[in-house]
Amino acid sequence: MLQDFKVAAVQMVSGENVAKNLEQVSSLVAQAAESGAKLVALPEYFPVMHSNSQFKLGIAEDFGAGSIQQTLADLARKFNIWLVAGSIPLKSRQADKVTNSCLVFDPNGECAARYDKIHLFDFQQGEEVYKESDSHDAGSQPVCFDTPWGRVGLAICYDLRFPELFRSLDNIDLLVIPSAFTVPTGKAHWELLLRARAVENQCYIVAPAQGGEHENGRKTWGHSMIIDPWGDVLARIEEGEGVINAELSKKRFEEIRQQLPAWLHRRM
Repeated sequence: MLQDFKVAAVQMVSGENVAKNLEQVSSLVAQAAESGAKLVALPEYFPVMHSNSQFKLGIAEDFGAGSIQQTLADLARKFNIWLVAGSIPLKSRQADKVTNSCLVFDPNGECAARYDKIHLFDFQQGEEVYKESDSHDAGSQPVCFDTPWGRVGLAICYDLRFPELFRSLDNIDLLVIPSAFTVPTGKAHWELLLRARAVENQCYIVAPAQGGEHENGRKTWGHSMIIDPWGDVLARIEEGEGVINAELSKKRFEEIRQQLPAWLHRRM
């Protein structure tokens, strides 16, 4: 059962230089840890947002090895935190594709969970076109992990639109959903979907995002949020890089589930 503890969401505007992005990650994680956060979450593709979609192939690492993963493990160990590392490109079974993977590092710097993004984002609105399926290999397994404070479920960005994924997770207390929503889809649906997932699953949500205009010309919506099981927004940052944090209350969590025990009334 969830215990009281502080969480933080990191918002970034990642550029095309991996080393610079990792320097920024280190600074923002330090800021989050200094605020007292015991779980810190990074946005989707924090190591790079590049104009060439194939660039990820060149920096993709084997799972369990590589400088990006080592940096993340070192940060988790240094600050004694659970680090939900947004997403990074990992080598897949297909030589011309990567997986969009969220790795979780425990306070000892060990990888405690890996989630590969299941739903790949293919979108077109006028000249704005994204086709993630051209360069990514989709995952297939929902993933949760246990912490001393509660059970945590993982999803990435476009996954947010598929409530059946969250229903398949096993009695979660907290969802972490790193993202890089486009401006049109973010403006229309980001907050709406996040609050819906919190309410229907009666759980907390930490949603770290990319938020601003990137070197590659892409614009992301931002609006990183922390949301409680009633759908109330506890903290948010709209644009630009920064850190938000909030205390997750065991009392609040239990009150909501006792007053309206929808989680016990499920029939499917």
